[in-house]
Amino acid sequence: MNFTVKGLLRKFLIWKYKHISERQFVYLLSILVGFLAGMGTVLLKNLVHAIRLLFEISFFKNYQNSLYFIFPILGLLLIYIVKQTWLKKHIGHGISSTLYAISKLNGIIPRYNIYAALITAPLTVGFGGSVGLQGPAVSIGSALGSNAARLFHMNTKTRMLLIGCASAGAMASMFKAPIAAIIFAIEIFSLDIAFVSLVPLLLASVSAVITSYFFLGTDVLLRFELTDTFEIKDIPFYMILGIATGFASVYFSKVFFAITNFFKQFKSRAKRLLIGGLAIGTLLYIIPPLYGEGYGIMNNLLKGDHLAAIGTTPFNLDLSNIWIVIALLLGISVFKAIAMTTTFGAGGVGGVFIPTLVMGSTLGNAFAKIINNIGLDFNVSESNFTLIGMTGLMAGVLHAPLTAIFLIAEITGGYELFVPLMLVSAISFTITKYYVSHSIYTLKLAERGELMTHDKDQNVLMVLDIDKVIETNFIILKPDMKLGNILKEAVAKSSRNHFPVVNKHDEFLGVIRLDDIRHIMFNTDLYDQVDVASLMRASAGIIDYDDDSMNDIMDKFKSSGAWNLPVIKSGKYYGYISKSKLLTAYRQQLINFT
Repeated sequence: MNFTVKGLLRKFLIWKYKHISERQFVYLLSILVGFLAGMGTVLLKNLVHAIRLLFEISFFKNYQNSLYFIFPILGLLLIYIVKQTWLKKHIGHGISSTLYAISKLNGIIPRYNIYAALITAPLTVGFGGSVGLQGPAVSIGSALGSNAARLFHMNTKTRMLLIGCASAGAMASMFKAPIAAIIFAIEIFSLDIAFVSLVPLLLASVSAVITSYFFLGTDVLLRFELTDTFEIKDIPFYMILGIATGFASVYFSKVFFAITNFFKQFKSRAKRLLIGGLAIGTLLYIIPPLYGEGYGIMNNLLKGDHLAAIGTTPFNLDLSNIWIVIALLLGISVFKAIAMTTTFGAGGVGGVFIPTLVMGSTLGNAFAKIINNIGLDFNVSESNFTLIGMTGLMAGVLHAPLTAIFLIAEITGGYELFVPLMLVSAISFTITKYYVSHSIYTLKLAERGELMTHDKDQNVLMVLDIDKVIETNFIILKPDMKLGNILKEAVAKSSRNHFPVVNKHDEFLGVIRLDDIRHIMFNTDLYDQVDVASLMRASAGIIDYDDDSMNDIMDKFKSSGAWNLPVIKSGKYYGYISKSKLLTAYRQQLINFT
């Protein structure tokens, strides 16, 4: 059977090469990838819905508050069992893992990423983990896109484009917002805005959103119809909201990294599960609205029903007091980031996209309520400020202001709020960028020099493979070798003019160049008197295989002025890199990018 499948695929590829141009086939693949990403997202949402239906029976409803503590721990325990007994592989955050695959793995994503997120994310979210599904949806779609490209023997550049198409498809299917989905793929994955790449993104996005409409109907995650128009007098309040969401984004990012680093100190998954499970269970018991993704909060706030958004709490609070409501909304905003990251720390699988929107919606709504209730002669639209708050948090936390603007504009069904959307996004992004240089998705990759950006030169250097430019056919000298042996064993047998010197532990000591011995190489009286140690010189620079990025290597060639530099690996001599070979490889990779 396997032979038959391979044979059919081979015949199809031969037929494709004869009858379909490369560009046309990429268009067809983008439609297929969009459909697959849409199907993955639909399946992901339906699995979560199926799990939640189990908890709708009357037995569970009678003990709802208590079960807010138990269910997340149970879900995390099931994920732990799945990881330990079946998957036995690391499941990273969807978008961060995809960015790493694009930057360092030539867009190759393992097949298990397709089903790993499809199993673990519904268990996390369905049982109340305070995370979103957008990240897992992108992970599933990206893995489908990567493996579809590999199946049909597409080149690296096309494979990366199809990953972007799949990511756009996942976004379009999740929110039914195809334009925002394209911008998301361009902004987050640093895809080039060119006709060649734009058409596949359009086709994938449309394919995915049609798939979502076909299987889910016209139902959308965020139900809102714009009724309150933008008023020029509200601009000062929008500016203040932009500042507030900017600092809230900084808080969100700092909390994420702090809690993530806290859990990293525990090597045992069981220990992380125990500590994180108890923490998230306690948080959800005290603040039930943190349970699950949080679409109920956003939709109820957009409808103006803050009581339904807050729901029932274990405390007997007077919710007729608007200031208690405001305090609760701000509490949800503050603790959503903590609950989300704790879910990750305990072993849950999900995304940060939806929690960001939840935090922004509660912050924006609370801000509008404060304006409307402090005695000023102003009355602002709470639903509009709820939407704009979501935009501000998205622009800041994700470092994606254009995605934030167009997603909310598409959700509202119009562009009435375009001015405040742009204003708040710009302010929030600027403030966050000042304090947090990279987004949650990209910070760790940027610190390791593994982040793909819109800077082509930087991208080319990053994807260059150091092993392909290292030359190891240099004859090695020892410090005690005499001049006669150098000429007989090295110079006579080598076409090189560089000879590295290492000790008995293979540690690099220096180098002898042919020019260093040219003036004495024919003086036979010195053959037994002069040794390597007296002739060698220090290298103009040394490349560390383990620590130096390609950007560092290029800088060392520039600062030293050398044409050849030695490479050490784990403290031992490994080989040489020549500037000419490095530049040749750079030019070839640049051609691939352009």
